[in-house]
Amino acid sequence: MTPSGRADPAALTPRQGLAYGLLGLPLAFVALPLYVILPNHYARAFGVPLAALGALLLAARLFDALIDPLLGRLIDRLFARSARAVLALGGVAALVLALGFTLLFFPPASVQAAPDALLAWAGAMLVLTYAAYSALSVSHQSWGAMLGGNEAQRSRIVAWREGLGLVGVVLASITPVALGLPATTAIFYIALAAGGLAWARAVRPQARHAGRPAAPGALWLPFKSPAFRRLLAVFMLNGIASAVPATLVLFFIQDRLQAPQAMEPLFLGSYFLSAALSIPLWLAAVRRIGLARTWLAGMALAIAVFAWATQLGAGQTLEFAVVCALSGLALGTDLALPGALLTGVIQANGHANQAEGAYFGWWNFATKLNLALAAGLALPLLGLFGYAPGVRDAGALNALVVAYCVLPCLLKLAAAAGVYFFVIQKSQGFSA
Repeated sequence: MTPSGRADPAALTPRQGLAYGLLGLPLAFVALPLYVILPNHYARAFGVPLAALGALLLAARLFDALIDPLLGRLIDRLFARSARAVLALGGVAALVLALGFTLLFFPPASVQAAPDALLAWAGAMLVLTYAAYSALSVSHQSWGAMLGGNEAQRSRIVAWREGLGLVGVVLASITPVALGLPATTAIFYIALAAGGLAWARAVRPQARHAGRPAAPGALWLPFKSPAFRRLLAVFMLNGIASAVPATLVLFFIQDRLQAPQAMEPLFLGSYFLSAALSIPLWLAAVRRIGLARTWLAGMALAIAVFAWATQLGAGQTLEFAVVCALSGLALGTDLALPGALLTGVIQANGHANQAEGAYFGWWNFATKLNLALAAGLALPLLGLFGYAPGVRDAGALNALVVAYCVLPCLLKLAAAAGVYFFVIQKSQGFSA
């Protein structure tokens, strides 16, 4: 127990972990349609060209990324006031998120009939939805970071959030095909309401001392830390390596494998379910070899799996299901460990309970930038090399394989080198 009589937040019971982590389910549930299903949906349902779609997603995600550090600064100020103020911001953001998501996937018929109007509508709704998502996710992540703890405890806190997030992702990968987008939206509403109510009852971070301000210059404070800069560079390389295949996976399934649409939930579900089931195994590895080395092991597995995927062709659906499951196993480290490493950096820098919002604001900036680069570069480049949805000549499909498999391997190799040289070899900058 803490001196205040509350449960120690660094040693969450399953009930406390569920209360904090449940909001991760709807946040991840909405994230999958936004960066995996949306490009494919707009390209196939509305005939939006890949180049125009890529440019739109790049612009919207860059704008979204730019506001994340400012949101982080705002959230630090709200935490300095009270946890209740942060929860109030989260409630408003949740309402806006639900509205933006609905209007994005169900544009008015008059807008659908005019290509330019449809692009403008999608851009506006993307900005609205991304801004609300960012406010809610940065608040939630900062809350978890403020709970503190050692390596194993930090990874367990993050694992509750990301593990439940993976449950949301599995649901989001199945429901659009199995039940349709209207039912998917209704399920999202229910999950978002449940997650928000649970968060309001979760273990609260230790309050700041009365009158204690946020760290001076908090917006740029994280970049004064060499450890943060090194970790952020690795995180971005690894994030782009994951974002590129996430953006292209449905195109790969439909055109390279030529698999029936009914199998898409199987592939996506096996990927994310495997990631969820792998988290306890990776947490056990953390206790033995530490956060950074466990993350490195996950990267090595991902490289091997994507190298194998380059050999797959039409009809090899069973083999691709195995690829998805093994890729999901590697994904578990990407979800549960980098955030725990970041919390360690915050602690080592002496900024715990002061500037978590600033750190996670820039962290989410990097995440959004990864997604922006993946969509904004991969889609137009594929179009440049002759690929379009439904085109199956050898040259176009080879370009798809290079983008989906080879490029992520190269980026993962660079990220793995960064983990070894920038994190493991310079571990004195990271709190254990």
